[in-house]
Amino acid sequence: MRVMVWIAIGLAMLVAAAMLYVRLAPSDPAVWHVDPLTVTRPQDKAHVLYRPGDGDQPGVVVAAAPDQALAALTEVALQTPRVRVLAESPDRVTFVARSALWGFPDYISVRAIREGEGTRLVLFSRQRFGRDDLGINAARVTAWMQALQSRSLPNPS
Repeated sequence: MRVMVWIAIGLAMLVAAAMLYVRLAPSDPAVWHVDPLTVTRPQDKAHVLYRPGDGDQPGVVVAAAPDQALAALTEVALQTPRVRVLAESPDRVTFVARSALWGFPDYISVRAIREGEGTRLVLFSRQRFGRDDLGINAARVTAWMQALQSRSLPNPS
């Protein structure tokens, strides 16, 4: 009986250590703040890549200047629970979105490219741990793009 208690305590400690590692592992911007236009497509299926060409979703075009489009998308993203900005550049931003229970991080990099009178947003969303995200990245990105397209953005100048 006493051995079973110690085994249970050991297992609980292992689970707690794993949860802490997932939640506290550093997110290095040098690794995760990537350009969706040049990133190599990962082999796993737990990613979303919206960019023109090579069979991907082409991204979303909005009637706004690139800085306005990124600012509007950032506002939409930050309204999502457990999402924060990891890194920003003049033409792109990377977000970290964490799951509620374990805190698994997903990284979403978005780049704004002027296209005609508007801006094309290209993005790359991927998870850090595991091989399958049960469609979470795709659902999140779709919701963000729908929310962005439903907003009234200023006309590009």
